[in-house]
Amino acid sequence: MAAADGTAGINGALAAVRATLDRLDPRQAYAALAEGAVLVDTRPEFQRRASGTVPGALLVERNHLEWRCDPSSGASVAEATGTDVHWIVMCDEGYASSLAAASLRSLGLARATDLIGGFQAWRRAGLPVTLP
Repeated sequence: MAAADGTAGINGALAAVRATLDRLDPRQAYAALAEGAVLVDTRPEFQRRASGTVPGALLVERNHLEWRCDPSSGASVAEATGTDVHWIVMCDEGYASSLAAASLRSLGLARATDLIGGFQAWRRAGLPVTLP
């Protein structure tokens, strides 16, 4: 549905972004981790404290994501070894992560994608979680 001004609005923008991503459901993401993908938890600390975390996930809050994942930024994490890293961005419910993954792709990180349903879907799938 378009916004009142005729633009696509957030729902249209989200749909357009998702059409460019090879999004992963929780089980696919879990399998990708075994093959070397990096799960990046972009949830704010208060959400992690309330709901828990995924063991081994890289914790990078959303406002630092591009700098930490771009190997040329000068502020990247050790996992940012090149533009071919398979980043899987995870938020709480799988909305903000789609936009974040698209932002990483715009930097040339072509394998960036996101987790369908976010942390909540991961937990519902019975995958490993460290509870608060």
